[in-house]
Amino acid sequence: MTEVEIDGRHLRLSNLDKVFWPATGFTKGQMIEYYRRIAGLLLPHLRGRPLTLKRYPDGVDAEFFYEKQCPSHRPPWVATCPIARRGTTGKPIDYCLVDDLASLVWVANLASIELHPLLAFCDHVDHPTMVVFDLDPGPPADLVDCCQVGLWVRQVLSELELQPFPKTSGSKGLQLYVPLNTPHTYADTKPFARAIARRLAEQHPDRVVERMDKSLRAGKVLIDWSQNDVSKTTVCAYSLRARERPTVSAPVAWQEVERALGDGDPRPLQLEAPEVIERVQRLGDLFAPVRRLRQELPQVA
Repeated sequence: MTEVEIDGRHLRLSNLDKVFWPATGFTKGQMIEYYRRIAGLLLPHLRGRPLTLKRYPDGVDAEFFYEKQCPSHRPPWVATCPIARRGTTGKPIDYCLVDDLASLVWVANLASIELHPLLAFCDHVDHPTMVVFDLDPGPPADLVDCCQVGLWVRQVLSELELQPFPKTSGSKGLQLYVPLNTPHTYADTKPFARAIARRLAEQHPDRVVERMDKSLRAGKVLIDWSQNDVSKTTVCAYSLRARERPTVSAPVAWQEVERALGDGDPRPLQLEAPEVIERVQRLGDLFAPVRRLRQELPQVA
């Protein structure tokens, strides 16, 4: 057990030498250190948003569980957000709010490798601040195919005078975020995302699918529009992922997406924790506009 003090908060960190990524030897302590170093960029994307934890107590190769209810043994300085359960009169779920570095380190010490916030803030849970397109390749399609589909999505959105921002999923796909930061509900965003997905599936039926049936996905990229829902979460920018290697859901530039497609090589987009730390020192937060840019959704058929 290691005791640390962060901004006047006292924490006890456990099992820091425990290997969480066996393929690389990346430890729990290294995971916590990554989150400490990336916090300046990560926290603005988490602050005020109810958070679902995805915990891996014995590392990425072992069992995991999702946790919406913030643990009862949390320190008193970890804020929570009560949200009513949909379709029931049961007790509200108290989600964790990770608004500061001490709370982030506390959550990481719970072995929450992945951080999954809502698309809305605690005080306006029915009003998403963004639209998300999750591009998921069905083998043998891969991340390069997602780059092509992502560029098609960008073109359609550009025609609608909307600007999207890409990040890797940290797994096998690509995610596009369309910042809104204007009054919208999921009744606006979900049909909009589905209409865009359907349009591209009709234009590129051999490459794109918008229906969720797994039998339809082989060799195609699913444009998953269903994430735009009050009950869904999407992995946060700069969150680690529980994959074979300590990859990160990392914001990237459109030029990098274009280069990966042109070269037919996904590897430059498969970013791991040390690379992301080095990148942000050079590039800053490529996802900063997602928090600030104000856009209005148009009507689409």
